[in-house]
Amino acid sequence: MSALEITKGDPTPEELAALVAVIAARAAVPEPAPDTDRASNWATYWRNARTPFHPGPGQWRASAHP
Repeated sequence: MSALEITKGDPTPEELAALVAVIAARAAVPEPAPDTDRASNWATYWRNARTPFHPGPGQWRASAHP
């Protein structure tokens, strides 16, 4: 019993070799590890940062309103 079965067509030995090479290469590639060093969106600095103040007349009133 083989692990690979061709059900349709008549591939050449070169075509079978290419197919096996692609399947073997795909199986040999490890899955990437999840990125655990990155902070979540809830813990990022920019979430807590405010927009910069723009100096000008009456801007002290606007500084209290987000």
